[in-house]
Amino acid sequence: MWSEGGSFVKGVALGGVFYLLLSLLGSFSPNAKSGSEDLHQHHHVQAQSNDNLKQLSESQTQELKDQVRVYCVIMVQPKILVYWAAAVGTWSKHCDKAVFYTSESSKALEAVDLQERDGWARLCKALKHAYENAGDLRWFFVAQPMTFAIIENLKYLLLTKDPSEPFYMGNALKSGELEYVAYESGIVLSYEALKRFVGVLDDKNKCPIRVNRLWKLSEDKQLAMCLKYTGVFAENGEDAHGMGLFNGKSLDALIKESMKNNPKNVVEGCCSDFAVTFNGMTPNQMQVMMYGVYRLRPYGHDFHDLLMFDPPEGSDND
Repeated sequence: MWSEGGSFVKGVALGGVFYLLLSLLGSFSPNAKSGSEDLHQHHHVQAQSNDNLKQLSESQTQELKDQVRVYCVIMVQPKILVYWAAAVGTWSKHCDKAVFYTSESSKALEAVDLQERDGWARLCKALKHAYENAGDLRWFFVAQPMTFAIIENLKYLLLTKDPSEPFYMGNALKSGELEYVAYESGIVLSYEALKRFVGVLDDKNKCPIRVNRLWKLSEDKQLAMCLKYTGVFAENGEDAHGMGLFNGKSLDALIKESMKNNPKNVVEGCCSDFAVTFNGMTPNQMQVMMYGVYRLRPYGHDFHDLLMFDPPEGSDND
């Protein structure tokens, strides 16, 4: 008995050491430079202000607008078909290309069947498929079916960003020394960032698709680890006032929090006017959001946006 117990204790101790090593690896980058130079120079990515946009000519604005086109990678499973259907019928119609990736085939809705139950392996395969089938699209947005996205606001954030630079952004969080973008809030990748990820994918020493189940990290942390090896770091998407654009909670939950914490300034204290995502949305809440975002307008109130993102050709979006 003592021998078995001693082996168990040793196993736990060795496991703790291994986990510590994983944490240390999170802070390691093969491209690290000496001295105090900070590799991560753009931790806060902000959308342009209206004042900045006014300085652009009409032709410059049109050129930028035409270049910002988004490939939406939406991860679904048949067991949550009702959320999948809600995403199909609401916000995903505003993507320039929306592709649903599933763990197994479903006769009800169209999707790419990756025949993969493991969440991390499925995400890897989906991102590789998106990279290989992107055509001339240069921005990629990864979302889960309970996330509601306002694609026009995402395009506004990306308007003056260069997809040939390695952007990887969303709701940036920190776990130990590892900075990562929260999966549930939506993940944005530039073409260059995705290219680097695909290039290192399945390198067992840097980014294995198959990992030890006992020490497995969440998908978003695994992604951050792989990208970090290629010199791509998590960045936080913000508006011109520094408010986060990618929300890990539903609008309902955020408003309730704001009512408690900012009772005299509920709306302004809740969320950015240019929020990109809300998470944990029910199918009913998604339909309400579609009405509020794309349909409801107060009569007599004029909107003077500096640019308009046209719907994808052939789209039936709102």
